[in-house]
Amino acid sequence: RVVFQLREFGETRRGWLGVRIQDVTADLAESLGLDGARGALVTEVMDGPSRDAGVLSGDVITRFDGADVSDTRDLVRRVADAGVGRPVEVSVVREGEERILQVVLGLRDEASTAAAAPTPRDQPAAPAVVLGLQLTELTDSIRSDMGLPPGVTGLVITGVEPGSDAEIKGLRAGDIITEAAQEAVTTIAELTARIDATREAGRRTVLLMIQSAGDPRFVALSVE
Repeated sequence: RVVFQLREFGETRRGWLGVRIQDVTADLAESLGLDGARGALVTEVMDGPSRDAGVLSGDVITRFDGADVSDTRDLVRRVADAGVGRPVEVSVVREGEERILQVVLGLRDEASTAAAAPTPRDQPAAPAVVLGLQLTELTDSIRSDMGLPPGVTGLVITGVEPGSDAEIKGLRAGDIITEAAQEAVTTIAELTARIDATREAGRRTVLLMIQSAGDPRFVALSVE
């Protein structure tokens, strides 16, 4: 395939979905209501093919171009080999339901991203400890001090209790919680409301979106 592309185009052409993904662990599968750890969990959707097709952060890609997706490495390989400019059927699980989307693959080298508009907060709440995490609401001044882009919003982790599930899952001071239970959170009250709703639904873990050094990832944190 590589030799053919070099002969035909003078370069290699790898397919591009325009998403960031991570593997689905057992904890994440429980948080998402899946029957097992499978597929690739979408952590970010960039401007491009997937956004145009309606893929959302939090979707789990379970099938691509007619074949099951076992994990992120499997999906990356399939996308790269699928070619450019043709429609591909992608199956995702969203809120427990399967959806089938048609994605027209782009060219990987043309990837680009755009920052979201900021959501300013003038009077943040006092810092609090939630699920073993010391948290403070992200303000413009904190964002500037941390060197963050204007579009980043959420809760800054300023400390992690030793031995807590948060520490075990690798959360560290400086990480930012941007979503809880697949909804954006900008205040501590919003986070605690999502945690309460998770407990009321009978789930043992709440799904958090974490920005760590600019990279997004999902973490399933125990609420017990």
